[in-house]
Amino acid sequence: MTFNDDASLDTSQVGDRRGIGGGGLAIGGGGLGIVGLIIYLLISVLGGGNSSDSGTGVQTPFQPGETGAVSQQDLAQVCRTGADANSRDDCRIVAYTNSVQQYWSRAMGSRYQPAETIIFSGGTQTGCGNATSDVGPFYCPADGKAYFDLGFFDELRTRFGAQGGSFAQGYVVAHEYGHHIQNLLGTSDRVGGGTGPESGSVRLELQADCYAGVWAKNATTTTGANGRPLFESITQSDINNALDAAAAVGDDRIQARAQGRVTPESFTHGTSAQRQKWFTTGFKTGNPASCDTFSGSI
Repeated sequence: MTFNDDASLDTSQVGDRRGIGGGGLAIGGGGLGIVGLIIYLLISVLGGGNSSDSGTGVQTPFQPGETGAVSQQDLAQVCRTGADANSRDDCRIVAYTNSVQQYWSRAMGSRYQPAETIIFSGGTQTGCGNATSDVGPFYCPADGKAYFDLGFFDELRTRFGAQGGSFAQGYVVAHEYGHHIQNLLGTSDRVGGGTGPESGSVRLELQADCYAGVWAKNATTTTGANGRPLFESITQSDINNALDAAAAVGDDRIQARAQGRVTPESFTHGTSAQRQKWFTTGFKTGNPASCDTFSGSI
């Protein structure tokens, strides 16, 4: 997958807090996104490591290229076009944010309210409390922002065994914005949380995966600020990378790697197979209406 070199990017949708820092973990005001809670439990409860080891700075990037932190003003200077997104992690997140938000704005019309993506390193203040890099990417419903430490994408590959690839990053961004859609529609408030294979938490996460698949199906229709297509093409290999990332963060795979057994009663995000199934459902249909994870079995 490559971005169109001539497509222009809109950095006003992304805030850059790298190097600013933040306090310790104090989650509140809403659920975490794709794997935030899972990663925190893996590190702090299941023996995956010491949280103090990985929350103190910018980590190794997921893709080769320039990744040095820049100021918010400089972000607009270095992330101008699709060519920049092809070479820099931060600019790639800008491009994916632009694409995802443009799709949902078209799909929802006046019901859609833009959400800001925040790039941070180490830790940051959020409407849901202080957060460190340990919690991974997440959406905070209290302030309507999606948070990403770019070092997570390396963690996805090295710790969770994902193959990588740019479109895996797109899947993560699209999943978090899936939670934004749920927040706008009131789905998050209507559905209970809890744990277990049929819990509201799992059904919400699987719907966000489905929404990510819907975006992926429609991503080639999105354009840059200058009207040029954002993507040159999206291949089956790109979709496979997204599916691989979804499987890597399934409850069953993470639990098996961390504790040598699977405990379905503590599921919060769904199994690897379920996550792939619902991303595929969204991708095949390209229709958000196909993402009803709340009726029947999942």
